[in-house]
Amino acid sequence: ADFHNSYEAPQSFILNGIPGLEAVHIWISLPLCTMYIISLVGNLGLVYLIYYEESLHRPMYFFLAMLSLIDLFTCTTTVPNALFIFWFKLKEINFTACLVQMFFVHGFTGVESGVLMLMALDRYVAICYPLRYATILTNPVIAKAGLATFLRGVLLMIPFPFLVKRLPFCRSNVISHTYCDHMSVVKLSCASIKINVIYGLMVALLIGVFDICCISVSYTMILRAVVSLSSADARQKAFSTCTAHISAIIITYVPAFFTFFTHRFGGHTIPPSLHIIVANLYLLLPPTLNPIVYGMKTKQIRDSIIKFFHGEKGSR
Repeated sequence: ADFHNSYEAPQSFILNGIPGLEAVHIWISLPLCTMYIISLVGNLGLVYLIYYEESLHRPMYFFLAMLSLIDLFTCTTTVPNALFIFWFKLKEINFTACLVQMFFVHGFTGVESGVLMLMALDRYVAICYPLRYATILTNPVIAKAGLATFLRGVLLMIPFPFLVKRLPFCRSNVISHTYCDHMSVVKLSCASIKINVIYGLMVALLIGVFDICCISVSYTMILRAVVSLSSADARQKAFSTCTAHISAIIITYVPAFFTFFTHRFGGHTIPPSLHIIVANLYLLLPPTLNPIVYGMKTKQIRDSIIKFFHGEKGSR
C-alpha cells in the first residue's frame, strides 16, 4: 500500500510521436492525413450507399456497413490526435483521456475482428446453403449477431483501463507512440505487469484466435463446396464473391499480428519507429482500403455507385 501511495498515477502522459523520426513528422503527417480523408469519404459514402440503394439491403452489405462504421470510429479515435502531435506539438494527454482512448482503440479493433468473422459466416451460408440464405440470415438474426459482437468487444475491453489504473507509475511519463496503446502505457509502470500481459493474451485468444479459427473453418467449407461445383463459371462466380472479404482479412490481420507480437516478443529486435508506423497503419489501412477494395471487387456496389451518380433512385 505504501508503495502504491508513493507512486500515484501521473496527471498526464506525453505522446512522443515516432521516436527517431521527429525531423520528418510533418512529412509523415501528409500521407496520414490523406489516408484519413479517404477513409472518411469512402466509409461514409459506402454506408450511405447501402442505406440509399434498396438492392444492397442484404446481409452481406449490412455487415459491410457495420465494418465501415467501426473503421470510421477506429481511425477517428487515433488519427486526429496523431496529426495534432505532428502539426502543433500537442503531445500532452490527460491520464483519464489516455485510458478512454485505450479502451476505444482496443474495443473497436475487437469489434472489427468480430464483424469480419460474421462476414465469413455470411459467405459460408450464401455459398453452401444458397436456397436457405434468406431464411437463415434474417434481419433479427443480423441485428442479434451484430449486437453480440459489439458487446463481446466492449465487455472484454472494460478491464483494461482498470488494470492500468491500479498500477503505480514511477518512471518517465513519456509514451513513445502516437496514441495510448495498452502495452505502451503499462511498460512505464514500476510494478509487475504480469496480470496485464496475461489478460491481454487471454483477450487475444478469445477474440483474435477464435475469430480466425471461425474464418478458417468457414473458408475451408466454402472451398470444398466451390470445388464440388461442376460449372467453371459457377466456381468463378463463387470465388469472386469472396475476394473482397479475403482482401479485408489480410489488410486487417497482417499488421495486427505484427503489432501484437512485436510488443511482446520483438521489443529489442524491431526498431521502435517501425513498430509505431505499423501500429498506425494497423488502425488506418483497413478504413482506407476496405471501401476501395469492395468498390472494385463487388459488382453490385459498382453498379449502385453508377446509378447513384446518374441520379437513378430506382427503389427510393
